[in-house]
Amino acid sequence: MGIDFAPSQRSRLGIEWELACVDRRSGELAPAGPELISRLGTSSDAFPHVTGELLTNTVELVSAPHHRARDAVADLTGLLERVVSIAEPMGVDLLSSGTHPFSQWFQQQVTPDRPRYETLIDRTRWWGRQMMIWGVHVHVGVEDRRKVLPLVDGLLTYLPHFQALSASSPFWAGENTGYASNRALMFQQLPTAGLPPQFTEWAQYESMVADLRHTGVIEELNELRWDIRPSPRWGTIEVRAFDGIPTVREIGAVAALTQCLVEHLSRELDAGRELPSLQPWFVRENKWRTARYGMDAIIIQNAAGDERLVTKDLDELLPALAPVAEALGCTEQLEHVRDIAEHGASYQRQHRVAAANHGSLKAVVSSLVRELREGRPVTG
Repeated sequence: MGIDFAPSQRSRLGIEWELACVDRRSGELAPAGPELISRLGTSSDAFPHVTGELLTNTVELVSAPHHRARDAVADLTGLLERVVSIAEPMGVDLLSSGTHPFSQWFQQQVTPDRPRYETLIDRTRWWGRQMMIWGVHVHVGVEDRRKVLPLVDGLLTYLPHFQALSASSPFWAGENTGYASNRALMFQQLPTAGLPPQFTEWAQYESMVADLRHTGVIEELNELRWDIRPSPRWGTIEVRAFDGIPTVREIGAVAALTQCLVEHLSRELDAGRELPSLQPWFVRENKWRTARYGMDAIIIQNAAGDERLVTKDLDELLPALAPVAEALGCTEQLEHVRDIAEHGASYQRQHRVAAANHGSLKAVVSSLVRELREGRPVTG
């Protein structure tokens, strides 16, 4: 059976932002998601909207599709204000981070009456219950199905940039993991998560999906939870490599970077040029390096094996994307990528807060809550 790819407007984007609910007094995760969503009364059939996720401690904000990153971010900001207004009298705060610094996975509740989640937990058991993690997903429209797989392969070259900039999960269940993004390595333990296969033909993708459906591995396409994946229902490529991002300012930055890269690579295809790609073992190594070292990672740049500090690579990448950003109306948002490199990604800020507060992870939670409320990183 063939897989249709929905018609989509080129380089239009949408953003999904997962937020954790925490108790205001203790800083522990709170199972407030279903009540918040019920009180909001938004419909998932219309955009923008708020929806639930695997665990009851989570709400997800979903923008409408837009041509400009700032308009998608404005959707998220409006939704956040509504959720905060309801959460406030409930004694619930919100934050976004790849993991919660100290809450325990076995105390969390799976969202009830959702067969998809029940099936996931029944199949994956202990590892599935470990998924006390949050992320950001950015969809970018692709107007021609023939471009999708080359674009996915090309974007894998920039997976370490996405992961380093958004890394926000250094702590897990009260421990300092030593990783910038512990979430990245935890999530890939699920059988259909992690790096995508590097296909060259759409028929290969269709054949793999048919095999997985035939053997009962998946029932729906969205059960392929790859770091970067085709999203045929929406006519998009979905980048899912980002940890939970604490502020709308940083979300705008990574969304603009994603949109610009997809448009840049699409223009290269239009010009008949071959996109850069990496061997699968280099892609895997880059993912591990940036999960471990974040903004200090030395990444593999090309198929020849040349290496460079990820921040140095960003220094050259951003000017190269500037004309694309101007055409897409996201110059300001793309420039905010430099702020992350200058002032530190979330994992670095979390470490600084813990060090300044005698190792207190509750102080880290308070800082994440503050950043979400203020919409910008707290650098002092």
